[in-house]
Amino acid sequence: MLLGRVVGTLVSTNKEPSLEGLKFLVLRQLDIEGGEAAGYRVAADAVGAGLGEVVLYATGSSARQTSVTDKRPCDAVIMAIVDSLAVDGEVTYDKSRDG
Repeated sequence: MLLGRVVGTLVSTNKEPSLEGLKFLVLRQLDIEGGEAAGYRVAADAVGAGLGEVVLYATGSSARQTSVTDKRPCDAVIMAIVDSLAVDGEVTYDKSRDG
């Protein structure tokens, strides 16, 4: 599982029929302290995430194990919206404060 921040959206009107109804979001991977990693990732959204939110996502075969992505050709899925994150007893992210 990985942490990411939603930084954009992807719209595709012409796609594989099994992808109909999925919302795609653009993520920037975060390290555990909240710093951004290089590059971007497109992920199917299984939880209704929005722009700017910190999310938990999975990639590879794990991405096809949610009820939203089951048997669909997805390589990344957002499976949780992060409310807070603490590392070594210190809160590094709090949605009510930082989001």
